[in-house]
Amino acid sequence: MRDKNERALAEDYVSRARALGRSLGISDITVTELDSRPSKDGRTSDREAEALLAAIPDGAYVIALDETGRQRSSREFAAWMDTLKDGARRDVVFAIGGADGHGAALRQRADATLSLGAMTWPHMLARILLLEQLYRAISILARHPYHRD
Repeated sequence: MRDKNERALAEDYVSRARALGRSLGISDITVTELDSRPSKDGRTSDREAEALLAAIPDGAYVIALDETGRQRSSREFAAWMDTLKDGARRDVVFAIGGADGHGAALRQRADATLSLGAMTWPHMLARILLLEQLYRAISILARHPYHRD
């Protein structure tokens, strides 16, 4: 994370989600940022896909964030996370692509795609939006008053 304010906000959501998530059996939430360099044609998506795939734990459920993915309300997202946390796979990975989106290999590996809306977001904002929604989902599942209908 490049900006100290972005880092602080991300760490705040992660810290809150970890604390509240323990009661739900959510053992850890980590943010991993990968550094990729543009390929000769200036696009980074295939190189990023290789780096992301190498970092994904074996057997993980992979959700690629993509503007063409399925949009969910906060309550729908929470219900989905509830089924995933109780599922057969230990790890759930959210992959946020760079400026050129996801490479073909990552899109093929993904078990699902998720959209944060029809607008395109820079990956640093997408990270914060996703972390906030993860915390919100955990708060919904824990019946914590953070989420209001």
